[in-house]
Amino acid sequence: MKTVLKALAAVLVLGCAQAAQAAPIQFKAILSGPNEATPNASPGFGQAIVFLDPALNTMQVDVIFGGLLGTTTASHIHCCTAVPLTGAAGVATVTPTFTGFPGGVTSGTYSNLFDMSLASSYNPSFITAHGGTPLSAEAFLFAGIEANEAYLNIHSTSFPGGEIRGFLVFVPEPVTLSLFGAGLAGIAVLRRRRKDKA
Repeated sequence: MKTVLKALAAVLVLGCAQAAQAAPIQFKAILSGPNEATPNASPGFGQAIVFLDPALNTMQVDVIFGGLLGTTTASHIHCCTAVPLTGAAGVATVTPTFTGFPGGVTSGTYSNLFDMSLASSYNPSFITAHGGTPLSAEAFLFAGIEANEAYLNIHSTSFPGGEIRGFLVFVPEPVTLSLFGAGLAGIAVLRRRRKDKA
């Protein structure tokens, strides 16, 4: 019985690892005024989806936002806070704003694929502080995102320090979730059978 459980666990771990390597890692942030380091009462809202692909050294950033009190002046990812899901940090990505991010608006959408092996994808001071090369900066940024120490911020004329923001959190892939669920179901069945025999 122990051998069967070990085999099931190994298949589950292997399946999850293969699924994780097969696709970029997805992170999501819910943007709001109360999520700012100094919370505000902005009715602004938004959502960001970020896909990290360490194998290709890319980061896909997709954002939708609306209801801002001021017009947009900048947007970027900050990293890395001292404590996950709280606090403030310096700007990690290109400054003053993401390449092509809509400026002077209160709502909009954004989508861009960044080549993270290029210095132009970063705030120069972030590269300097984290190894001096784009690839060392990428490793630090990706690790910070995975540790819940990075957030996406949208700044506006009404809130120069940031009107809405949200911390990036991991979103499990459907394949990984289904493999995990199947593994748990299999273990439950084996335990039930073992209990019935006892």
